[in-house]
Amino acid sequence: MIFRRKVLSAAAALLALTAVVYSQEKAENKASAEKKTVKLTIYEAVDYALDHSHNLKTADIDLEIKKRAGQNAWNVLLPDVNATGTLNRTTDISSNLETTNMVMSVASLPKVKETESMKWTGIAGISADWTFSLAKIQQIRAAKADYESGKISYEQSLVQTEVAVKKLFYALLLQQENLNLERTTLENSRQRMIQAEANFKNGMASELALLQAQVTYENKRPEVSNLEREFRQEIDNFAFLLGLPVGTDIVLQGKIEPFYVDLNYDTLLEKYGKNSLSLQQLDKGIEIMQRNLDALNLSTYTPYFNISYGFKPMLTDFLDADKGGFPNGGDWTDSGSVSFTIGWNLTNLLPFSSNRQQAKDLQANLDKQKIEREKFLESQKMEVRKSVDTLTQAREQIQSMNRSITLAQRSYDMTLRAYRNGTKELLDVRDAENQLNTAKLGLAKQKYNYISALIDLETTLNTKLTGGEK
Repeated sequence: MIFRRKVLSAAAALLALTAVVYSQEKAENKASAEKKTVKLTIYEAVDYALDHSHNLKTADIDLEIKKRAGQNAWNVLLPDVNATGTLNRTTDISSNLETTNMVMSVASLPKVKETESMKWTGIAGISADWTFSLAKIQQIRAAKADYESGKISYEQSLVQTEVAVKKLFYALLLQQENLNLERTTLENSRQRMIQAEANFKNGMASELALLQAQVTYENKRPEVSNLEREFRQEIDNFAFLLGLPVGTDIVLQGKIEPFYVDLNYDTLLEKYGKNSLSLQQLDKGIEIMQRNLDALNLSTYTPYFNISYGFKPMLTDFLDADKGGFPNGGDWTDSGSVSFTIGWNLTNLLPFSSNRQQAKDLQANLDKQKIEREKFLESQKMEVRKSVDTLTQAREQIQSMNRSITLAQRSYDMTLRAYRNGTKELLDVRDAENQLNTAKLGLAKQKYNYISALIDLETTLNTKLTGGEK
């Protein structure tokens, strides 16, 4: 009996373990199926981001709000039209009825008896009020200018997204280049460790040489593992920027190869200096402030014109059956009116009034905005000069790095052959390999610097300076 109980317990445990393993495998297979691999060139990445970026979707909504406001800015000229309907019941009409009966007595007419209908009054009302001033014209223009400013802001969002995608794409290529170099170094270390083991077994190398090769390989493994983890994290950041699900396996298709251009600082500023979106935004902001200031001044120094119309029919005794009932019966009266008014707020003319203080504040902010524009122009000159200098230096460095790689490759090949022949130490091979990797990574960094500086320059001038664009 005890043996049977143990067998049953073991079988139950085995079934539970099998279920757990099956569940884990099913979850892993599901996760693997859900994980999507996407191959992207830089142009495909930019296009996808422009269609799916969360930031651009928000910017698109903001632009739609400004567009609607600009297209319907004329609605400030619409009159205010109201329609009302009121049914009123008076609780006590005895005083009015006494007055009426006194008049009836004087006229030798029969007295009026109080009825429920006398307490009820139906009142309808339609009113229209329209006010016009020259300030409203400037308000309409300011709203339209604000929509134009919104379009510039949206274009800036597009450019910023494109720049961010391009820079991160090339940064990932640079990171991937470094990772590939480190993987190659790791594989070389493994091969040298295997060779050292064989040499040690054959009595051609000391135990110390074997230990050195093993230590070099084991030290390199966690370094490469950390680089792989960091690269995966950056890929997740890139997926988030594009609007892809985080965890998407993105395969970058491209290489860090700049398109070289010959640039002149003075020519660039003269030809493209006014293309800057930031400058256009500043100019549009100045225009909006000026429109608002003009509207405030017009409301101060010019009168306004108002037309008001009201139609207010009132029906009494409409519940009396002997008067025909509603709507034919009852007594109709009308207290409507129409008026034309020209007005002028004289208080606003006082220099210390809130209106004039607001105008002074607007003028001060307008002056500040003009100063910001001048400051931006000077800052733009510095940015263009800096970018041109960076491009020139990076191009020279690229040429120098190409020569360095050729020399470092020859040095590494010669050192490796000497190590295999037993005339060089492992440390010499590692030094030569590090020098070669440094030269290769340095070349990739300078190419990235050139591409990044060129992207910044194109963004500053809001123009394309390369022929390599799609």
